[in-house]
Amino acid sequence: MQTIRRVSDLRPALAAYRAAGEDIALVPTMGALHAGHMALVAEARLAAKRVVASIFVNPRQFGANEDLGRYPRREMADARMLSDAGVDLLWLPAVEEVYPEGFATNLSVSGVSDGLDGAMRPGHFDGVATVVAKLFNQVRPDIALFGEKDFQQLAVIRRMATDLDFGIDIRGVPTQRDDDGLALSSRNIYLDDEDRVRAVALPRALGVAAAAIEKGGDVADALATARDSLTAAGFEVDYVELVDAETLGEPRPDRSRRLLAAARIGGTRLIDNVAVNEHG
Repeated sequence: MQTIRRVSDLRPALAAYRAAGEDIALVPTMGALHAGHMALVAEARLAAKRVVASIFVNPRQFGANEDLGRYPRREMADARMLSDAGVDLLWLPAVEEVYPEGFATNLSVSGVSDGLDGAMRPGHFDGVATVVAKLFNQVRPDIALFGEKDFQQLAVIRRMATDLDFGIDIRGVPTQRDDDGLALSSRNIYLDDEDRVRAVALPRALGVAAAAIEKGGDVADALATARDSLTAAGFEVDYVELVDAETLGEPRPDRSRRLLAAARIGGTRLIDNVAVNEHG
C-alpha cells in the first residue's frame, strides 16, 4: 500500500491507475478505524480495481465546543488495518495540505442539511461538503463509499455530487453493529463500561418505534415513546425524527422513510438510524 501525503505526489500515482484502465473506489475516513470502515473497504474492493482510502480529521466539521482536540488519532494502526484489508493507496494529508494559507471557499448544501444534525451543529455539513468536494477533486474516483450510520451526511454528499456534476457513483453501505445492536462508531471509545451498557438503548428504542410505525401506529406517539425510553436510560436526547429517506423532509407512507436519532450519554454524542418500511 502506498501512503501519500501531498497532492503533488497523489496525482501521478492516480494517473498511473487510469493509464492502465483501472477504475478507482474512494473510502473517505477520519481514522480511528473499526469494522464499519472495513466493511466500506470490502465493498470498495468488489466495486473497483483500485481502492483509495483517505484519513483526514477535518477541522471544518467540528464546532467550537466539540471534540476535535480529543478525537482519536492512531495513524500507524489505521494504516496497518487498511493495508491488511487490501487498500492500494492511503491518502493522508496534513491540514495545511487540504486547507492551505488563504483558503476561502465554503460549500453549503441547503435542504437536506437544514434539520436534524444540521440544526444541532451549525456549519457542520458545510465542513463535510467542502472537504468531500476537495477529496473528490483530488482523487477523482469513479465510486465513493460512505456508511449509512451517518445518514444525513450521506444525503448531503449525494445532493452535492448531483448538483455539482461530479459524475461519481455514491454508494451507501449498511450500518455495522456490535452483537448487542449498537452502531459501530469511532466515538464509542469515549464510553465507559456503564455508559456502553446503557448505550444499547438507542438502537433498541429506534427498533421499537420503527416497528410501531410499520404496524400503523401513531407516529407522534412512537417518537415520544422512543424519546422517553432514551431519557429513562440516561440519555439527553437531541432529536428522534421520522423523515423522507431521500429529501429528509416530511415523510409520506408511500415513500421510503428513515427514523433518525441523536442523543448524548456520559458526554458522548451518538447517532443512529433505521429504515421504516414504505407501507406504514
